[in-house]
Amino acid sequence: MLQTTSCGFGYLALQALCGQQTLASESVGLAEQTPTLSARAKRVIFLCMSGGPAQMDTFDYKPQTGNKKHPGSVTRFRQHGGSGLWISELMPETAKHADKLCVINAMHADTGIHAQSFLQLHTGERLRTRPSLGSWIAYGLGTENQNLPGFVSLNTSKSSIYSSAFLPSIYNGTPIGVNGEDMSTATISNVASNHLPLGARRRQLNFVQSMNRNHLAQRPADHKLESVIQSMELGFRMQASAPDLLDLSTETQETLDRYRVGHKLQIGTCRPTDFGRQCLLARRFAEAGVRFIEVNHGGWDQHKNHRRDLKANCDTVDAPIAALLEDLNQRGLLEDTLIVWGGEFGRPGLTPDDGKDETGHNANGFTFWLAGGGVNSGYAHGKTNPTGDRAVEGKVHFRDLHATILHALGLNANDLKYWHEGREHRLTGPEGGQVVNAVFA
Repeated sequence: MLQTTSCGFGYLALQALCGQQTLASESVGLAEQTPTLSARAKRVIFLCMSGGPAQMDTFDYKPQTGNKKHPGSVTRFRQHGGSGLWISELMPETAKHADKLCVINAMHADTGIHAQSFLQLHTGERLRTRPSLGSWIAYGLGTENQNLPGFVSLNTSKSSIYSSAFLPSIYNGTPIGVNGEDMSTATISNVASNHLPLGARRRQLNFVQSMNRNHLAQRPADHKLESVIQSMELGFRMQASAPDLLDLSTETQETLDRYRVGHKLQIGTCRPTDFGRQCLLARRFAEAGVRFIEVNHGGWDQHKNHRRDLKANCDTVDAPIAALLEDLNQRGLLEDTLIVWGGEFGRPGLTPDDGKDETGHNANGFTFWLAGGGVNSGYAHGKTNPTGDRAVEGKVHFRDLHATILHALGLNANDLKYWHEGREHRLTGPEGGQVVNAVFA
């Protein structure tokens, strides 16, 4: 009757209420979940290069014509490893691991505006606050370690990139450090509590939680309140585990040197970030069972002094990334850890013969690379046009990248949904995303 009267609006309202009640009755939490598909990877480390790395100076080789230097590139390339992948001279340490990389040279996005494209990279949406990729993964799979969050964001800049938005707050990313901060002093906010002994803290939390549960009993459909209760329990458990993970004093000096811990470069406009410490912490969090770890390095927005600042950025990230790949491989973790490298868009190349040494924003063609997690190693997927500024073959949108990452984890992106405001939402949006099967071995 509701379906056939008043244009069906009564039926839609009932359907929304039923959907909300169903979700409210479901238990929320970080308990480890069994993936719906065969999983190649158990976790993800996202090496986020914010600002837009220049693809033609890093991983998208465009050969010269005769003796004339290509107008889009300022660096030399060489082939590396048995695969013969072309990699820039600016990334010599990463190039030693060429046979572990799966380079996607045909990325494209919807806009060349930093904030919008950066948000789309993380959430699938350009303009509205939506759950982050890490939050969706924690929602779908939980965490391997119940004493740690499912999603950690290191050297983070904006809360929108680690927000769980309308997903329960237990899936929110845990930020450690802020943009440009010396990571040697970074902590997890509001976790340390040394003014009371552990037993007293437990009794204090039990008292607070008893009141919370009484409150919840009067609101049995409030899944947000249930999520807050679980978040407080997680916070207590983290007090025992998280501080040790942030303490690098147990690492050898040789390890610290390989990761360049404490080597904070500052050349030109590039920020002095302790990127090596982030990569080492990412390895430790991966070993401890965190599902999604994001590592951030900014300063790639190079409109002037491109040669100088690009080299500074590459010098900062190159050795730590190589050390991370080496350690994960040696410890048997790379095979089930998916590494993702890239930024919100790329650069179209130097403006010809104007002496300004400028590069603009380019969302029409840029590069990401993957490693581990069952990907097709030593492989280059897709192509840009001869000038490197537009993807023309094997194009991969952010929606497709998200679908591919979730697929590696055993999740179907188009089936991973959450009911909110009367309809189902998913990371890949109404359009859906296509898994790039060619990137898998």
